[in-house]
Amino acid sequence: MDIQKKRVAILGSTGSIGTQALEVIQANPESFEVEVLTAQNNADLLIQQAIQFQPNVVVICNEDLYEKVAAALINHPVKVYAGAKSMASVVQMESVDIVLTALVGYAGLIPTIKAIEAGKPIALANKETLVVAGELVTQLAREKGVSIYPVDSEHSAIFQCLAGEWHNPIEKIILTASGGPFRGKDRDFLRTVTKAQALKHPNWDMGAKITIDSATLMNKGLEVIEAKWLFGITPSQIDVVVHPQSIIHSLVQFQDGSLKAQMGLPDMKLPIQYALGYPKRLSADFPRFNFANYPTLSFEEPDKKTFINLQLAFDALDKGGNMPCIVNAANEVAVAAFLREEIGFLEISDWIIRCMAKVPYIGNPTLDDYIHTDKEARRIASEPLTV
Repeated sequence: MDIQKKRVAILGSTGSIGTQALEVIQANPESFEVEVLTAQNNADLLIQQAIQFQPNVVVICNEDLYEKVAAALINHPVKVYAGAKSMASVVQMESVDIVLTALVGYAGLIPTIKAIEAGKPIALANKETLVVAGELVTQLAREKGVSIYPVDSEHSAIFQCLAGEWHNPIEKIILTASGGPFRGKDRDFLRTVTKAQALKHPNWDMGAKITIDSATLMNKGLEVIEAKWLFGITPSQIDVVVHPQSIIHSLVQFQDGSLKAQMGLPDMKLPIQYALGYPKRLSADFPRFNFANYPTLSFEEPDKKTFINLQLAFDALDKGGNMPCIVNAANEVAVAAFLREEIGFLEISDWIIRCMAKVPYIGNPTLDDYIHTDKEARRIASEPLTV
């Protein structure tokens, strides 16, 4: 029997998640085909992807690059559009079956909302969408009957552990963290770390922004906030444990005390494929885990006093309202400044703390409030720190 292929829109196709998603699609031509590809600035790779996968539509968000992309694809049956508004529009096309949001940061919010409004299932690799506006996005998804399939390895693990357990209450979830490249280091050491050191993640191959977030443990903090909204739990039901080997990707504890864990080698293609293929597990030739190669799996408490970004994320989640939006915006600005080597590693936290104190708090924000909060937090975060 011929099974209809899922037509996939990949938002952020030139990034780490986007390129790995295309590898998954290429390996499963009977299950998926590419309908939409979008990129911010990487016109050259977007052109290569469009020629290889022949999508219906590509969008280059940097409008200055439109002519370059359009000229390169003029002899191909690919429609070319430009700008963020075009990206938010094409996700609503009738021909799209599922939207993989693989954009980095706040940029993922509006197109994800537009896709949900159009009734499109979401494969969510952009945790900031739920960090910034989790209550609004999940409520909209419920109203539209839209499923959100997590792509982050930790949330995918929880999602997989909950299969067949939907009617059993969760006692708590345990998110695992590798600890990043500076696990065990103190603040004196962190004061002098370099961009190059921070970009050397021990286990995962990721984009620059998420790699720095992993080094500060902010990535885990953002995942804590995302987990609250994905799984409908309270902050007190979320724990974090440092697991340096990154073999157990996360766990669920049920009310009888039983724990379920999802395990495997660190490879983002597995959660990408699971989200796109759900409810089926598609066959794959990913490397298999061998217990003999990992005689010891270790676990420890995260050091929230040294890596205070994790604590700041918990604080923002407890406060609620627009506070997670403030933290996310401040963190994006601070990480970008660190990557430009304009501030030190520990100053990332300083910038976030300043914004948490200075940006007006809103307890029940609307979408317009989130948009204004993001702009205001970025403005304040960009101001020079004063003593």
